[in-house]
Amino acid sequence: MPTIQDLIKTINQEKLKVDTDLVKLAFEFAQEAHLGQKRKSGEPYINHPIDTAITLAKYHLDQDTIIAGLVHDVPEDTKKTLKDIEKEFGPNVAGLVEGITKLGKLKYRGIERYIENLRKMFVAMAADIRVIFIKFADRLHNLKTLESLEPRKRERIARETLEIYAPIANRLGIWQLKGKLEDLSFKYLYPKEYESIKEAIDKHFKNREKVLSDMCVKVKSELKKEKIQIMEISGRTKDLWSMHQKLQKHNNELQRIHDIIALRVVVPTIADCYRALGIVHNKWRPMPNRFKDYIAQPKPNGYQSLHTTIFYEHGKTIEIQIRTKAMHEDAEFGIAAHWNYDERGSIQFDRELEWVKDLSKWQQEIADSTQYLDSLKIDVFQDRIFVFTPKGDVIDLPEDSTPVDFAYHIHTEIGDKATGARINNQLSSLSTPLRSGDMVEMITEKNRKGPNRDWLKFVKTRAARDKIKQNTKRGLWEAIKDFKGK
Repeated sequence: MPTIQDLIKTINQEKLKVDTDLVKLAFEFAQEAHLGQKRKSGEPYINHPIDTAITLAKYHLDQDTIIAGLVHDVPEDTKKTLKDIEKEFGPNVAGLVEGITKLGKLKYRGIERYIENLRKMFVAMAADIRVIFIKFADRLHNLKTLESLEPRKRERIARETLEIYAPIANRLGIWQLKGKLEDLSFKYLYPKEYESIKEAIDKHFKNREKVLSDMCVKVKSELKKEKIQIMEISGRTKDLWSMHQKLQKHNNELQRIHDIIALRVVVPTIADCYRALGIVHNKWRPMPNRFKDYIAQPKPNGYQSLHTTIFYEHGKTIEIQIRTKAMHEDAEFGIAAHWNYDERGSIQFDRELEWVKDLSKWQQEIADSTQYLDSLKIDVFQDRIFVFTPKGDVIDLPEDSTPVDFAYHIHTEIGDKATGARINNQLSSLSTPLRSGDMVEMITEKNRKGPNRDWLKFVKTRAARDKIKQNTKRGLWEAIKDFKGK
């Protein structure tokens, strides 16, 4: 059972700038408010907010967010109010708790209510992104204790997590949290597949811990010879849900998946990353077409690292990931690694979160619930790709986007006047699905009046769809006016 001592220990271990006396006061406030309350599992209710706060501390959240995590259920489940929280801990903590309280519980109870709750969540995120971190931490503990709930409720919470929270964690670049949310949900949504994959991995890779341990020693030795400092080295096995998705693409052939086990090597500088890669390739034979340079070409959510797959013994493979400390923190904590404060003490970000702001605007623009959900599935919850302009700028788009989506992302006029595209210097049709790493150059015609309505059959992004509809509608009205004039 988590305790306040565990929370203080985590804060100290992570070296957070947090007043632990104030955290203890928040704990006492929450403990008194929840006195006598039990969870469905039978454990004291206070365990839940403590676990939530520990998760927030592990992800390097700030003092106000950790305190808000401790008291986040107080206004909804006890006699204490938001005013009491503001009086004790200030307006910032009260604002975060209010954001969580306003969200209520996301539930699949009719499409209209479901969509309305999604809208609320995105508005809260746009107002203060820390709200979603509290929601993540709250959900993580709920998933750990799902066993005590009845089956239908278990399934609802797991599905909601897999379809909503995990993709948002992915967009925010919090890979570690995303994996935990997915695997805990996978266990309850698809128990047979979960056990099957777990068994298959245990059977085929019984010695994987030994392999990782041996490789750690060997890689350390090789890098030490070349005087490259290793700041951190660790092994990891692929998350089960991620494995399940890959197996579906590869006809359930486990031997075709080459990153089941991976070694992460953290070095001081970018130059050291490339030097270390050369040493690894010199010592072990790299697998063809398995090298990925996410340092030169980061993923859309900012992820950076070098990935290579090598043969280590008897044809077996292992993935090696090489990155700097800053890249590693980005991969572990996502946007939470980018906190900084302005003069007023408000949290700011180094990274823009335009897509979060866009989501909050959509609620005024889209009345139809099904259309709103479809837009979310493509623009937010779907996997992303990154493609390049001829000048080398990186453009972030949903998976399977087309040159038309790319064109409208650049500028409305380029989309309206597009007649073709060159993908990696090859002439291609406007409906060709783009892949990560493609270089796209649009071919336009100055005299073209506007987009083709048939493009609606293949475009993916809401921006392209809306602009095509607006332009073709405007063109139709102009044609009617010309006809009447004649």
